[in-house]
Amino acid sequence: MAVGPVEYLVVTFPGGRFADVIAPVLAEAVASETVRILDLAFARRAAGGAPEPVGLREMDPQGLVSFDPPDDTPPGMPRITDLDALDRLPEENSAALIVWEDLWSVPLTRAVQAAGGRLLAHERVPADGGDDVITLLERLADLRQREVLTDAEFAEQKTRILAD
Repeated sequence: MAVGPVEYLVVTFPGGRFADVIAPVLAEAVASETVRILDLAFARRAAGGAPEPVGLREMDPQGLVSFDPPDDTPPGMPRITDLDALDRLPEENSAALIVWEDLWSVPLTRAVQAAGGRLLAHERVPADGGDDVITLLERLADLRQREVLTDAEFAEQKTRILAD
């Protein structure tokens, strides 16, 4: 079965401002069949507290984003409660973990496979032009912690990041 690349991001926003601004844009991406949401999870940090999980219905009470976790999710997906990024979540803010599959690329993936090809590389170019070394190493450590990377793969990628 051909699948598109699976990606995730974590966004923060003050209070519970997911439904009024972010949810409509995400709902539009799903409706256009550009993406398929594989996971959508939330956390909140109260004043003086640690990040705690929050339910979708609390963050999107109108149900703008129709989301039921699919049965065929790939292994090794991130969980919001395990993300180091939440350590940087400001007090009285919320965070959303959005994991999606890029559906637009599924026909391309099928064509590549039909031609006997395979994916050789897939990397994201950050919108701001690049990540600092610390951010890249944190992401790499997160992948190793979630057992997406072996120790050898981690060491190889770490060496590449530090050499650049």
